[in-house]
Amino acid sequence: MITKGIRGAITVKENTSIALEEATLELLMEMFEQNGITGRDICKISHIIFTTTKDLNADFPAKFPRIVYGWDDVAMMCFHELDVPNSLKMCLRILIVYNCDDDFEPQFVYLKGAEKLRK
Repeated sequence: MITKGIRGAITVKENTSIALEEATLELLMEMFEQNGITGRDICKISHIIFTTTKDLNADFPAKFPRIVYGWDDVAMMCFHELDVPNSLKMCLRILIVYNCDDDFEPQFVYLKGAEKLRK
């Protein structure tokens, strides 16, 4: 078994707790679906890193999967992205660090305005 990263990003419509919750859960679920991760695979997650651009500070994205899915045993941390001039605003990024088989090919997920981050 090895460890691989699954990347994802989504833009958030406004800087509110509700908008952050919706975007966080939407992106996580899409990342899980596209990578074939189910509830029984949660134990394979080493940790999850959430980052937001500086204009998203209404709440902690890691809070939502803890509350909604009861992920008290998954290590999760939140950080801010670098404030690079002319970079995408209102953006939430997630990195799932996943323990998997050698042949697992992560599918990266970019939703809404974050689609322009990757072709």
